[in-house]
Amino acid sequence: MLTAMENEPQLSVIVSEKENLRREIGVRALTLAILNIIVGTGIFVLPALIAETLGAASIIAYIVCGVLISLIALCFAEVGSTVTVTGGAYAYIEAAFGPFVGFIANYMFWFGSSVFSDAAVANGLFDTVKLIFPSIDNEIFRIIFFAVLFGIMVFINTRSLKGGVRFIEFAAVGKLIPLVLFAVIGAGFISAKNLTWASVPSLTSVGSASLLLFFAFIGMETPVTNGGEIKNPKRTIPLAIFFGISLVLILYIAIQLVTQGILGNTILQHKAAPLAAAAKIVFGKSGAALIIIATIISMLGYLGGEILSIPRILYAGARNRQLPQLFSSVHPKFLTPHYAIIVYAFLDFVISVSGELQQLIIIASASILLIYLGVVLATIKLRKKTSATTEKTFRMPGGILIPLLAVCVIVWLLTHLSKKEFLYEGIFIAVFCLIYVVMKVVKKST
Repeated sequence: MLTAMENEPQLSVIVSEKENLRREIGVRALTLAILNIIVGTGIFVLPALIAETLGAASIIAYIVCGVLISLIALCFAEVGSTVTVTGGAYAYIEAAFGPFVGFIANYMFWFGSSVFSDAAVANGLFDTVKLIFPSIDNEIFRIIFFAVLFGIMVFINTRSLKGGVRFIEFAAVGKLIPLVLFAVIGAGFISAKNLTWASVPSLTSVGSASLLLFFAFIGMETPVTNGGEIKNPKRTIPLAIFFGISLVLILYIAIQLVTQGILGNTILQHKAAPLAAAAKIVFGKSGAALIIIATIISMLGYLGGEILSIPRILYAGARNRQLPQLFSSVHPKFLTPHYAIIVYAFLDFVISVSGELQQLIIIASASILLIYLGVVLATIKLRKKTSATTEKTFRMPGGILIPLLAVCVIVWLLTHLSKKEFLYEGIFIAVFCLIYVVMKVVKKST
C-alpha cells in the first residue's frame, strides 16, 4: 500500500491475495513467451557486432553471457515460485522491500524501460516494412502505421488473455522456424577455417563484447509479470525460465557459429544484416527475404509480448494503490486489465511517433539492470523470510552464493555506463522519488 513507507511488507498477504484474473498460462506458453521476448531483433545483427571485437572467438562472449544470465534466471525462478501474484519483478521487489522501493521499481519497469524499448522496436518494424513497401516512407503513413499496429495489439489483448497468448505462441514459432532452419541447413555451408582463432582474445575484449551481448539475453522478466495468470506458478515459472534460457543460449550459439562459419572475415562487410547475407548463400535469393520476414515477425512478437505482460505492472501498481485505481479495473466479460492495456499501448504509440530515442534507450537498459539487481537482492531477503515455512517452492542450490555472484555481475555491468548515463538514470530515479513523496503528502491531506 502507499501508506507507511517504513512498515515491513507482509509477504503472506501479497502471496495469497485473490485476483480476478484467469490462470491460463502453462509451461509451454510461458516458455514460448520467454523465447519470443528474448529472441528479438538483436540476433539479426549481433553476429557481426560481436565478431568485430572477438572475431572467430565470438563464442566466448556467448558462453560468458549464458553463465551471467543463468545466475539471474535462477534468482527469478526462486522468487517467482514464492511471490505468485501479478506484477513479476515489481511484485518481487515490493514483497521484499516495501511500498517505496516497489513504487520506484514499478515506474522504472513499465515506463523507464518498457515504453521506450517498445517505441524503438516499433520504429525498427516500420523501417523494415519500408524495405518491402518503399512508398510508405512519409510521416503520415508512419503515424497511421503505428496507430493500426497498436490498435490491433489492444484489440487482441483486451478481448482475452488466451488471444494474447496465442499471438505470442504464433510469433515465437514463426520467428524460430526460419532461425532454426538457417542454423541446421547453414551448418553444411560452414568453412572450418572461418572458425579458427587467430589468437586468444584479451579479457578486456571479452568484457566489452559480453557487455554488448548481454542485452540480447534480457527479456525473461516480462512474461513472468503475468504471475496471477500463470497455472501452478511454483512449478511453471522455474521450468519455463530453465527451458527458455537454455533454448535461447543454444540457438544464439548455433546462429553465431553458422554466420561466422559461412561469412568468415567478410562478416564485417554486412554489419547491418549479417544473417540475411549468410541466408542468401544458404537459400539463394529467397534467403534474404526469409530473414526479413522473420525480422518482422520477431518485432511483432516482441511488441505483442510487451503489451500482453507490461500492463500487468500498471494493474499491480493500482492494486497496491500506487497508481490510479482505473488501472486495476478488470473487464467484466473478458477478465483482462483493459484500461491498463489501452493506456500502455497509447503511451507506446505517442513515444513511437515522437522520434529520436537513442538516449532514452540507454536509460531503458540501465533501468532493467537495476530491476535485475532489485530482484536478486529480493531473492536473498525473501529466502530469509520464507525459510521457516513448509510450503514447497523452488530453491536454487548453494544458498545465497548464486545471488551474490549475480549482484557482482550486475554491478560490474553498471560500471560500464558513462558519467552522463549515470546522471540521466539518477535524474530519472529522483523524479520517481519526488512523485512518491507528492502522492503521499496528497493522500495524507485528503
